[in-house]
Amino acid sequence: MELKTIASAFKIKGDVKSIETYGMGHINDTYLVTADKRYILQRINTSLFSDPDALIENIRLVTEHVAKKLTGEKVLTLVGTEDGGFLVRAETGVYRMYDFIERTQCFQTADAEHFARSGEVFGRFTAALDDFDAKKLYDVIPKFHDTRKRFADFVAALEKNASGRADTCSKEIDFVLNRKHYSPVFMDMLEKGQIPYRVTHNDTKLNNVLFDLDSDGGAVIDLDTVMKGAAGFDFGDSIRFGASTAAEDETDLDKVHFDIGLFSAYAKGYLAYMGKLLNDKEKETLAFSAILLTYECGMRFLADYIAGDTYFKIHRPSHNLDRARTQFRLIEEMEERLPEMNAIVAAACKG
Repeated sequence: MELKTIASAFKIKGDVKSIETYGMGHINDTYLVTADKRYILQRINTSLFSDPDALIENIRLVTEHVAKKLTGEKVLTLVGTEDGGFLVRAETGVYRMYDFIERTQCFQTADAEHFARSGEVFGRFTAALDDFDAKKLYDVIPKFHDTRKRFADFVAALEKNASGRADTCSKEIDFVLNRKHYSPVFMDMLEKGQIPYRVTHNDTKLNNVLFDLDSDGGAVIDLDTVMKGAAGFDFGDSIRFGASTAAEDETDLDKVHFDIGLFSAYAKGYLAYMGKLLNDKEKETLAFSAILLTYECGMRFLADYIAGDTYFKIHRPSHNLDRARTQFRLIEEMEERLPEMNAIVAAACKG
């Protein structure tokens, strides 16, 4: 079944005029379909997402709820199929379709203004789902941000030492082991009911926001990992990725710093919408979530380096170790500035 036939199986307006590859994503294959209007067609990576029905149900539930709350705003919208579903299965894979969101712009890196706007967009998205029961969602990737499990996986990789590299990164190994007490913090709070399960995006990179060219708003995209979790998962990962002064794999650590100004910009944007919805425990631990999510990511990079680079794509032998080192440098600076970060969060919540 060719792509034109697959696209035509969805409820599109008019006949397909063209189909071309689109975007910079590395997980799914993405195509721009042009008919009487434009659409995004994606072949789902079923090696990663083995249950596409659960995946699409999560996306359907969340997008329909958000659309009802954010009326008049640009939101991600699924396109149904002619047979009443949302997936087309072909010999080449499993496909889904979205309306193309016109007059938007995507950034890979941004200044404080755009980082603040991304905080507003993610904050508004999460706030719109405040009354949605997150436990309705499938865990499409179980224990995705369960840092207890990530720590256990790290220890298992260290004990196995499949690459024989453990003796080349003893300083980094000690860094992880000395912060073992970080790993259970959020999962313990969730399980004890101290913080609520919320709908979390779980991949809140800047390039998962489409900035509206006609307003100050924007649309959250790439909902493949939307599941139940803690608000800190999304906030912390945004800061980890966006408040660094250098690339994730920078080899010169003198260039790697935690930018408190970018942290403040994002926090103010996010908390303009979520500040009154978070409970006291969520507010108290929101700044720490940046440390925890950076710790999780760095630990995963280091575990993969020790395991022989079996998960993350690399372009040089030390690539995963370099990535881990940038994360650990950020953590060191975040730890020093945590009181200041907490003060920024507290002030933004009051504001």
